[in-house]
Amino acid sequence: MPTFKDHFSGHAALYRDARPLPPADWFAWLAGQAPDTQLAWDAGCGNGQASLGLAAHFERVVATDPSATQVAQASAHPSIDYRVEPAEHSSLAPGSVSLVSVSQALHWFDLEAFYAQVRRVAKPGALLAVSAYGNCSVDRAVDAVEWKLYAGTLGADWPPERALVDSGYRELAFPFDLVPAPSFAMHAQWNLAQFLAYLGSWSATQRHLKRTGIDPVEAATSALADAWGEPGRVRTVRWPFFTRVGRL
Repeated sequence: MPTFKDHFSGHAALYRDARPLPPADWFAWLAGQAPDTQLAWDAGCGNGQASLGLAAHFERVVATDPSATQVAQASAHPSIDYRVEPAEHSSLAPGSVSLVSVSQALHWFDLEAFYAQVRRVAKPGALLAVSAYGNCSVDRAVDAVEWKLYAGTLGADWPPERALVDSGYRELAFPFDLVPAPSFAMHAQWNLAQFLAYLGSWSATQRHLKRTGIDPVEAATSALADAWGEPGRVRTVRWPFFTRVGRL
C-alpha cells in the first residue's frame, strides 16, 4: 500500500459524526447525467457520507479509501462495497464504471495516477464528478470568531493542500470534457455543540492540539458561545459548494 497523507484516521469517529453531508440534489443530478446508474465509484470515500448519497441513485457503489480506520466507521448499505485501497490503484474492472465521484478528497490524490485509473475504469460517456466545500458561514458575529480560529490560530496547522480547497480547485488540472453543472446549496441545521464538534473535526485543530497540547476550539468556545447566543438555538451553517464535472 503506497504511503498517503492521512489527516483523519486519528479522529475518524468524530469526523463521521461531525461533518456536514453533501447536498442530496447533487447526487440526483449526477445520476441523471451519467450514461446509466449501474455502478458508481466513490474514490476517497472516507467514512462513506457521499457513498450513501450515491447509493440512493445507483444500483451499486464501490467506495474506496486507503484508511482502514475511516472505512471501518462507514455505515453498511446493501448496495455499497467498501474497499480499503488508494484511488490511484483501483481494483475495479476496466470499462465498468458509469460515474466516478470524489467528495472533498481530490486534493489528496496523485492526479496523474488517479486520472489514469479513471480513464481505465470508465465506460464510454461516464462522468468524473468532483466536489468540495470551503469555509463555513453562520452570521457576521460567529464568522468573525470562526475566521480568527481558522486563519489565525490554526493558520500554520493547515496542510498545504487546504489552499486548493479554498480556491475551489481552480488550480488543479482537470483534462476532461467539461459538463456544465447547476449550483447546489450546502447547509446544516446545528446547535452550538454540533458546530463546535465540526470545528474539532478539522485536521488543523487536531494538528494544533498534538503540536501544542492546547485544544484551540476549547480556547475559542467562550467567544463562540457569546456570538452564537443560546447554546441550544439551532442555526443555519452554510458552506460554498464547488463542483467540476467531466465526461469521458
